[in-house]
Amino acid sequence: MTTAEVHLRRMADVLAEARQDLSDGLPPMSLLWGLQRLVPCDAASFCELDIPTRRELNSQETVDAYEDCSMDAYWRWRHQHLQCLQVCRPHDAPETTQMADFLSVRELRNLPIYTDFLAPHPNIADIALPTAPNRTRVFQFFRTGPKPFTDHEMTTLTLMAPHVYDIYKEAARRRRPPVRLTHRELDVLRCVARGLNTPQIAEQLVVSPSTVRKHLENTFGKLGVSSRTAAVARVFPDPEVL
Repeated sequence: MTTAEVHLRRMADVLAEARQDLSDGLPPMSLLWGLQRLVPCDAASFCELDIPTRRELNSQETVDAYEDCSMDAYWRWRHQHLQCLQVCRPHDAPETTQMADFLSVRELRNLPIYTDFLAPHPNIADIALPTAPNRTRVFQFFRTGPKPFTDHEMTTLTLMAPHVYDIYKEAARRRRPPVRLTHRELDVLRCVARGLNTPQIAEQLVVSPSTVRKHLENTFGKLGVSSRTAAVARVFPDPEVL
């Protein structure tokens, strides 16, 4: 077999192992370890964040890349993290980026976010998955030192990305208990997911604002959540199911 064929076989093996391991975390830890073997790095992680509340909804990691770093520093200087801002942009398919796409190491070292947060691992590659509004869902691969990820490594992540997304969705589906909402409650929540406020939802569905609020109250109770963002994330974790 050629070197390329061997690498493709390794990629297929990582995916096959993860599909056999869907009950082991979200995403399966075997997927993180497999991706770390394909694209050698110091640590691999997966994280889902709710941006408005700054709440971590889900995380998995092979090694804690930022064990000694403050998340307060991340949120304080987040506007300087151009790669992170790209990840937060709405997208309909998985996207791959790395820090070097946005800033050189020299440029990065001149920013406060480097000193306060990114210094341990200045080179980061991402697979950003589609998600509900105001959330991020991203696989990250961390490296120390100035050397960026190679074109070959980024191509590997790009080729793996749609399959990684499929595995994530299947693992999430298996872990998520069924949601029993009425058709009208689902209609209201779809409008919320599209960014409509209460008066706009009432106008679109030809009901009163108080009826919209009552449907949302019932929905929150059934889902065990207390916010519109959490309800959307619970019922519509993937944009294509809206």
